[in-house]
Amino acid sequence: MPVQRRGAAIEIADLRREFRSGQGSVVAIDRVDLSVAPGEFLCIVGPSGCGKSTLLRILAGLDRQTAGTITVDATGWAVENAMVFQESGLFPWMSVATNVRFGLDTRGVPREKADARVDAALKLVGLTRFRNHYPHQLSGGMRQRCAIARAFVTDPGMLLMDEPFAALDAQNRVLLQAELVRLWEQTGKTVIYITHSIEEALLMGDRTVIMTAHPGRIKQIIDVPFPHPRDLLQLSASPEFGKLKLDIWRVLEEEVNRARAEMEK
Repeated sequence: MPVQRRGAAIEIADLRREFRSGQGSVVAIDRVDLSVAPGEFLCIVGPSGCGKSTLLRILAGLDRQTAGTITVDATGWAVENAMVFQESGLFPWMSVATNVRFGLDTRGVPREKADARVDAALKLVGLTRFRNHYPHQLSGGMRQRCAIARAFVTDPGMLLMDEPFAALDAQNRVLLQAELVRLWEQTGKTVIYITHSIEEALLMGDRTVIMTAHPGRIKQIIDVPFPHPRDLLQLSASPEFGKLKLDIWRVLEEEVNRARAEMEK
């Protein structure tokens, strides 16, 4: 079944973020131009310190650009975003269901309607039977499922994800990658996904944006040619996947080495 393109369209033009202090200034990202189609799953890779997370925080409204513009248009859904971080960020004193409902409560959604949406979100991520558990009673993978449910329950047009599976073990990472792709295929949300893993970007994304070392600029954008729905394990074993992964590494390798050299100065 084809993905329904119903998320937010994003236009980023000449974006720059400069941090100033008494010791000088640091340019995190510079001259970033990027168009994201409604319902696209866009992955961003780059060396540490290249401004990937800064870009995501600006899109989320958690930071402001120094220059440039961001235009977000929705096609049928509210122009809202939800963000999932590397750590789940769950409130330890709240149950799974209450954590997931938190965003709806802060928006004043009536309890009966909110509970119905929480039920649907928990079913979507397979946590219905754990609705009354607390975060300390869950595995790392289950906590991230809960964080994803909390993001989906508000029905955002744009889902922003900052290395959400980086801290998980390999098995849970594979399972949640497949789960997230399945959810995206069902809902058609626009996803912008930050990762250090080329393999993860190719398994999940429609396109992969490669950023330069500091200051972060867009070096190249790679179209990912693999159709949906995807069998991630089968795809990762294919020669076409291996070749594209190597091609992207050749583009990224120079920037990783340049970032390392900058750190050693």
